[in-house]
Amino acid sequence: MLTLHWLATVAALLIAAAALLRARRVAKRLERLTESYWELRYENGQLRVRVARLEPPDPASGGADAGQPSPARQEATTHFVPLSSLKR
Repeated sequence: MLTLHWLATVAALLIAAAALLRARRVAKRLERLTESYWELRYENGQLRVRVARLEPPDPASGGADAGQPSPARQEATTHFVPLSSLKR
């Protein structure tokens, strides 16, 4: 009977160790995915700004000031700072 208790204890410890290792791997993967997400958001914002700069002004929207960017376009040039860079 005592052997059965020891076997159950050892099995429980092995299962707990395996669960701990898996949880650590999942946490590292989540951290990498979160960092990739913020990097992609940053790159997306940068590309959006570059495309906005490359697009010719729309003659239908403007008249004399067609060459000047609208205030909404000027706000779009602000830069996005990912939170992961602030943690370092």
